[in-house]
Amino acid sequence: MLQGKKIVLGITGSIAAYKACLIIRGLVKAGAEVQVVITPAGKEFITPITLSALTHKPVISEFFAQRDGTWNSHVDLGLWADAMLIAPCTASTLGKMANGIADNMLITTYLSMKAPVFIAPAMDLDMYKHPSTQENMERLKGYGNIIIEPASGFLASGLEGKGRMEEPEIIIEKLNEFFRGEREEGRGKRINLKGKKVLITAGPTYEKIDPVRFIGNYSSGKMGFALAEECAQRGAEVTLVAGPVSLKCSEAIHRIDVESCEEMYQAATEAFKSSDAAILCAAVADFRPETQAKEKIKRESQGEAPSKKRGSSGDPEDKGITLRLVPNPDIAAALGKMKTEKQVLVGFALETNDEEVNAKKKLEKKNLDFIVLNSLQNKGTCFQSDENQISIISKEGQRDYEKKSKQEVARDIVEELERRMKEEGRGKMEEGRGKREEGRRKREEGRRKREEG
Repeated sequence: MLQGKKIVLGITGSIAAYKACLIIRGLVKAGAEVQVVITPAGKEFITPITLSALTHKPVISEFFAQRDGTWNSHVDLGLWADAMLIAPCTASTLGKMANGIADNMLITTYLSMKAPVFIAPAMDLDMYKHPSTQENMERLKGYGNIIIEPASGFLASGLEGKGRMEEPEIIIEKLNEFFRGEREEGRGKRINLKGKKVLITAGPTYEKIDPVRFIGNYSSGKMGFALAEECAQRGAEVTLVAGPVSLKCSEAIHRIDVESCEEMYQAATEAFKSSDAAILCAAVADFRPETQAKEKIKRESQGEAPSKKRGSSGDPEDKGITLRLVPNPDIAAALGKMKTEKQVLVGFALETNDEEVNAKKKLEKKNLDFIVLNSLQNKGTCFQSDENQISIISKEGQRDYEKKSKQEVARDIVEELERRMKEEGRGKMEEGRGKREEGRRKREEGRRKREEG
């Protein structure tokens, strides 16, 4: 969505100014053109040389160049940009923006901006909580600006709480979301999942061996989180059951964090009861240790006494241990049994061989409406990657897609989900119409018999 977009990035005097480099890199990588406008205080934290090297543009800070008097027009910037992002934005800049105090190039650019403005505050906990800061943010929201709420965590002062600027990748995704919505609105599309409840599982599960070790897999959760965001943007009420991942999601998404398969099973089966659809994207462990040690398993505590045979290191070779595994609950199969005619159930299959055959077996066995096939043979996709390449398989056939970002893949999957849900609704309408016609026919037949009698 950022390809070819022109972004004015405002940087103010905050310790978080170093994160602006990551924002620039992400925007440029996504195909955007970035022009930095920095306050005098901002240059105390990060140099214009660094910023210019990343954007390939001169950094603007003053109203005119001291050397030759070249005028930097804030009006032109306001007309040029597709969006303005101020990140980090200090309490001081918030106050100036809210009250129109145009004493630097950044504020005059903001006051001249014709495009949407995104603001990512960054300050200490007490400054953020202060009534004046909160009032200024409310005023800026009232002007139509978009506030990207700061995150909670460890702050530069040593305190812990809300006030740290949101992470660069999330800020970039907020811009992505905006331009995606703008594109959809421009095409005249409606919010197709409005009022629908969608359950999504994401990430891995960890099955404990002892307090410090577990059985798991390489899933990052990126695909599942992209699906959750896409459904939320289309108006759905999303419940995201997430395994142990470091990702964040929009506040509109109801997130349930779990660790083990058993915990995910309990959360998913409960949420599915009231859901219109479910997308099971999590990489769930099929097995777990039969028993979990309450204390860390020590090397020397296992097996019999060390044999007298020496290993390559010269130490006696230790006996190995046997770890007995038992099956975990099958979440997809359980929801497939629960599924009613009104619900749509989507599964994922990650295969290393006989991909299509195995995916079709799973589709049938788990009572899925369609299944999304991934293959580890497609390099640079699946685990930990930002891209994916899928096939969507159903009883009607198979559709193969090219390699795309996981956000774009999520759109493909959710569009298929919407189509299925529309067909369900259309089928129910046809069924209802048929019943009404049958009732009318019986009434006519009854009236005719009475007249003949």
